[in-house]
Amino acid sequence: MSMRSPLTLALVAMLALSPAAHAQNAAKKAGGKPNILVIWGDDVGYWNISAYNLGQMGYKTPNIDRIAREGALFTDLYGQQSCTAGRGAFLTGQSPFRTGLLKVGLPGAKEGLQPQDPTLAELLKPQGYVTGQFGKNHLGDLDAMLPTMHGFDEFFGSLYHLNAEEEPENPDYFKDPALKAKYAPRGVLHSWAQPNG
Repeated sequence: MSMRSPLTLALVAMLALSPAAHAQNAAKKAGGKPNILVIWGDDVGYWNISAYNLGQMGYKTPNIDRIAREGALFTDLYGQQSCTAGRGAFLTGQSPFRTGLLKVGLPGAKEGLQPQDPTLAELLKPQGYVTGQFGKNHLGDLDAMLPTMHGFDEFFGSLYHLNAEEEPENPDYFKDPALKAKYAPRGVLHSWAQPNG
C-alpha cells in the first residue's frame, strides 16, 4: 500500500485532528507538564456531579463535566469523618491518624499541618509547577500552618468552615479584645510564599 493512498491519508488526517493529538501538542508547548486542577467541595456527594450521574439528578454541571472529559474522572473514593481529615489526607497522602488532622480545629489550636507532613504542593514544586490554593483550607490557622508555608505559592481563602466568619456577628459573641485576639477567626486571607520560606 502506497503512503499516498486515500486510506492512509484519511487515517493520518484523523489522527492529526484528534483531541488527543492537540492535547499532546499543547503539553509539549507548555513544557510537557499537564495542568493539575483539583476541585474539592465539602458535603458534595459524587452523585451530585452530572459527570457521574449522567444527568439523572435533573440538573447538569457542564463546566465540571468538561474538565472531567478532558482530564480525569476519579471513580474509586472514600470519605473521612471531617473536612479537615479529608483535606489533610488528600494533600499529604497520609492517614489522618498519622498527621493528627482528625477533627476540625479551632482558632489558635496547635492541631494543624506540621512541617514534617509533606504536601502535594511541596512534591510538585521541584517539578516546576506553580501552585495555589483558593477557598477553604481548614488545616490550622497559625502562621506556620498556612498553605504558603507548605509548598503553595499563593493562598486566598478562609482558614475555617464557612460559618466561622459569621460567629463574630452574633450578639452573644464575646466583646473582650483580649479574647477576640486569642480566639476569634482571622477572616479571609490572601498570602504569598516568601522565597526564604
